[in-house]
Amino acid sequence: MKAMILAAGKGTRVRPITHVLPKPMIPLVRKPVMEFLVEHLKAHGINKIMVNTSHLAPVIEEYFRDGDRFGVQMAYSFEGDLIGGQIEGKAIGSAGGMKKIQDFSGFFDETFVVLCGDALVDVDFAEVLRFHRERKSIATLVLRDVPPDDVSKYGVVQTDASGRIVRFQEKPARDQAVSSTINTGIYVFEPEIFQYIPSGVEFDIGGQLLPELVRNGQSIYGVTLPFAWLDIGSVPDYWEATSLLLRGKVAGFTMPGNEVRPGVHCGINVQIAWDRVHIEGPVYIGSSTSVGDGATIIGPTVIGSGCVIQPGAELRECILADYTRISSVAALEQKLIFGSKCIDPSGRYLDIEEKRNQ
Repeated sequence: MKAMILAAGKGTRVRPITHVLPKPMIPLVRKPVMEFLVEHLKAHGINKIMVNTSHLAPVIEEYFRDGDRFGVQMAYSFEGDLIGGQIEGKAIGSAGGMKKIQDFSGFFDETFVVLCGDALVDVDFAEVLRFHRERKSIATLVLRDVPPDDVSKYGVVQTDASGRIVRFQEKPARDQAVSSTINTGIYVFEPEIFQYIPSGVEFDIGGQLLPELVRNGQSIYGVTLPFAWLDIGSVPDYWEATSLLLRGKVAGFTMPGNEVRPGVHCGINVQIAWDRVHIEGPVYIGSSTSVGDGATIIGPTVIGSGCVIQPGAELRECILADYTRISSVAALEQKLIFGSKCIDPSGRYLDIEEKRNQ
């Protein structure tokens, strides 16, 4: 079976992390979120995967390549232009990206799955496909209920008693929302949808394609299932998702590395004198990282590979990208360190290099 992972967005709400990483490559406890998706698709027998790319496309394409090491087949559709001898990304919308692939090769010649590359999910695709085929739907959306205060972050859906979708709202204000049921960005489509998507223009699934299907009286349904869904659409979302994983609050997630102390997991080749440091889990420490004597690390904390935590440094509830050095005088609490960026869970940040050069 075939699938498409949507991975062309700039990830503006996750800046400044997405200055250096495309959103699907943001790590959730050492593994890019998109890798979880590829593994989950494969587990459900979905092994031919197209990915549309644009912003920082080589980071995605060079990591996954042809998908062979993940047991699937993968290919890419780059969205952008050659300007002044330089390739520049220019996304054409989620539906526009599908249409470009279909116009190129007719890849989507059977029922297929589409999902966003920026959320960890464990949805039961077998159940979704059963629902989809039972209702002879042209498009089926996986839905979930959210607290009313959160509806403005998502596309809101209204269904009838049979699950047929009768109305869409894109990120409505709370007092204008017709429901608190939202579109998770996980779809099952039939190839017939392509007659409703124009070629060569920017076109969106949630804002344009789905309302067009409803206006044309097409059978389009939504199914609400219990499943884990960790959306990392913003820096606060990413912070919360990492904390939930470290605390063991996500069913089916297994911490990487070895548990060397209660609640403390490590990769291999770490340099730590355990009797001369103070570490309280949940904590993950990446391979080839050194932690100096007298350091304090309080979880939930993730430390990447190749990091150096100098003697006496203090880290409380932090996320460090690979090859980060923390000095002896540092005392960091609730900070994300990606390159030169020191980021609060709210998304506010300080560029250390800029400050140093002022």
